[in-house]
This record gives sequence, C-alpha cells and structure tokens, in this order.
Amino acid sequence: MTEAPQTALPAAGRVRWTMIWLSFGAVTINYVDRANLGVALPYMTHEMNLSKTATGLLLGAFFWTYAAFLPGAGWLVDRFGPRRMMAFALLAWSVATICVGMATGFLVLLLMRLLLGAVESPAYPSCSQVVGRWFPVRERAMAAAIFDSGGRAGTAFALPVTAAVIAFLGWRGSFFAAGAVGLIYSAFWLRYYRDPDTHPGLSSGERDYIRDGGAQPSTQSEPPMAWRQLFRHRTVWGMVLGFFCLSFVLYFFLTWFPSYLVDERGFDLLKLGFLGMLPALLAVPAQWYGGWLQKRLVDRGRSVTYARKFPIVTGLVLSSVIVLAGVVENGYLALALLAVSQSALCFAASSLWALPVDVAPSPANVGSLAGIQGFASNAAGFVSPLVVGALLDAFDGSYVVPLTVAGGMALLGALVYGFVIRSLEPLGKQAPARAGGPATTSSNTTA
Repeated sequence: MTEAPQTALPAAGRVRWTMIWLSFGAVTINYVDRANLGVALPYMTHEMNLSKTATGLLLGAFFWTYAAFLPGAGWLVDRFGPRRMMAFALLAWSVATICVGMATGFLVLLLMRLLLGAVESPAYPSCSQVVGRWFPVRERAMAAAIFDSGGRAGTAFALPVTAAVIAFLGWRGSFFAAGAVGLIYSAFWLRYYRDPDTHPGLSSGERDYIRDGGAQPSTQSEPPMAWRQLFRHRTVWGMVLGFFCLSFVLYFFLTWFPSYLVDERGFDLLKLGFLGMLPALLAVPAQWYGGWLQKRLVDRGRSVTYARKFPIVTGLVLSSVIVLAGVVENGYLALALLAVSQSALCFAASSLWALPVDVAPSPANVGSLAGIQGFASNAAGFVSPLVVGALLDAFDGSYVVPLTVAGGMALLGALVYGFVIRSLEPLGKQAPARAGGPATTSSNTTA
C-alpha cells in the first residue's frame, strides 16, 4: 500500500533527477508551442479578422484532439515506454508547430491546431511513467512537480521570447522558431534518456534505492486492469472531475490571459512580455514547494493520502481569488491577484501527475490512468476558452463574469478532491464495487 510512510533511505547517486529534468525540458518546450498562439493572437486577429468567438474556437481546438487522443496515447506509453513515445511526440508536435506558422486563413489554422493537439498527447503520460519507473514513493510528488512545472516555465518563457520574436520576425516567425527548438530536443531526448534497467550510468546503490523505495519496474510482470474496471472506482472519477475543475481555471492563463492584459488592462507589447510572465514564473517555485511539502509530510509519518490531498484542496481554495481580478480597478493589483491564483493552482497541481502512479493497480496501468486523467484536464482545456470567449461576446468584452465562473470552478474542484477521493492506494487493494456504482476504498483515511 502506498499509505504506509516510506523509510528514508540514503540516496546513492542523482541520475534519477537528471531524468526528471530531461522531462521538465520536454514539457517546457511543449508549453511554449501551446502558448505561442495565445501570445500571437492579438497580432494575428488583425490579419485574419477573427471574432472573440472564433478566437475561442482556435484556442480550444488544440484541446479537442489533445483530450481525445490522450487515453490512447497513455496506452501506447504503457506499451512502448516513455523513451520512444516522448521522442515521437517531440518530433511530431515540432513539425505541427511549424505548420501553424504557415496557415493562411482561419480554416487552415484550425486544422493545424487540431493536428498539434493530437501529436502532443503522449507527453504527459510519458512523464508519469518516468516518475513511476525512476522514483520511490516518498519522492514521487517532488518529481511530478518538477516535470509539470515545465508547463509554467514554458508559459512564462513564451511571453517575452515570443513577443520579441514577433517584434523582429512577425507572428509566423515565432512558430518557426519554436518548432526548430523541438526538433533539436527530440534528438537530445533519444540520446540521453534511458529507463533504470538500461541506464549505463546508474549505480547499484541508486538502483537499489529506487527499487526498495517502491518505484515500479520498467518491465511489466503484472497484467493491467481492464479499463472498464478502472472506471468502477470512485478514486478514478474523483481524479477526472477534480482535474477538470482545476484545469478550467489554469487554462485561462494559457489561452486568454495575454488578451486580458492587452484588452482589459491596456498593456503594450513590452509590458505584456515582461510583466505578463510574472504569474507563471512565481507558479514554478510554488509547485516545487508543493512537491517538497509532500515529501516532508510522508517522511514525518503522514499518510500518502493526506500528503497529496492537503496541497490540492488548500491550493484550489486559495486560487479562487481570481474572482477579485475582474473587479479591482488597478491593473497591477489585478496582475498580483492573478499571480496568487496561478501560484495556488500550481501548488495544488504539484501531486496530480503522481496520482496515476499511486493508485495504478499495475505498472502497466500508469500511462492509461495518466491519459484518462489528462483527458479530463484537456476537456476543460477546450471548454474553458470557448466559454470565456462566449461570455466576453455576451458581456461586451468584460472579464468580470468569466473570472467569477473560474473562481467557482476552483472551489468545486476543492470539494471534489476533498470528498470524492477517500484514499490513495492501488485500485486493486480497494474494496469491490457496489452494484452499479463506483468502488469505495478499503480505508477510511481522508485528508
């Protein structure tokens, strides 16, 4: 059971941290490519004459295919492993990003965004498998926080760098540059990433530390649980519904946030590039702190359930301050509130990509559970920008109602994680499902 506190063993070697920082780099590039459109949109709309609703469709289109392909991508990661699947994803999404820069009209742009979403889908399931294979239970949340914080770093990096590239090369040049970086990194990943069983630089001491701490083997000896059985457990439904709520808020920052600063607060290109990156930059250490805190809680004897759920619930509650950003008059105060909100969201998200490893009944289910959870997250990714765009058109461009809706979703997510998920242990050790309903857990442990 993952509920048992882990004995602190002396770590011999640091190769596992190199692997997770490689994953961080891949996710950073992933998010630069995603966020590129959000930064470029204020300048693309003049050329393509896009309405707010059409803009919302473009921002959301990526997530239609990304969400739809994630469950299958998770299965492929379980089948072929993170090394091959991440390399494929990097190569494919870099080509798709370059194609976005070649778009000549709304329809072509829409199709390229759909393609980009499809080929980015193996990234996060691959990273979850890296966490499961390389890290003991006590370090999983920290490892997950590091690779997932690449999303915040990529979003922050995209703002000043993309703005600078647009200033010199135009918005199309920003997509060409981002795609070129991804192509180079795909070769870098293939050269340096290996699983623990095959890594030539891994010492026997670190290998024992990883294995004895509860890391999952690279070779699968246990048969996976069937998907229909996974959905009999309320823990899975809690992961799905809770991640949807958190991501509904988080994807405002990835999609509409640059337009909010330009249209609502009057930020010019310089302010957008440098002040606009502050919320995402502050969110990175907040997410790392969440991962560190969970390690400390487990080391001090707290259950894995408590250690995971505490930052999730408290972070989501605090992130609801996004509501106030829609009503304050001062633009810099609004930016500060948004920085608090995004940091709190990422503090909450520090353990979310460790959950598939914690609850997987077999190592062969980790990628699948990550894909299922990721589907819910990115379903919010295409619902959120579309809802915000429609509300902006309905309320004459005012952000008050969209930000109020986002704050309500944050509070709903806190309730889901707090009460729907009861304990975090392998699904195979949970009590059998009641007739017709989700399975309950064998433990009454709660946060």
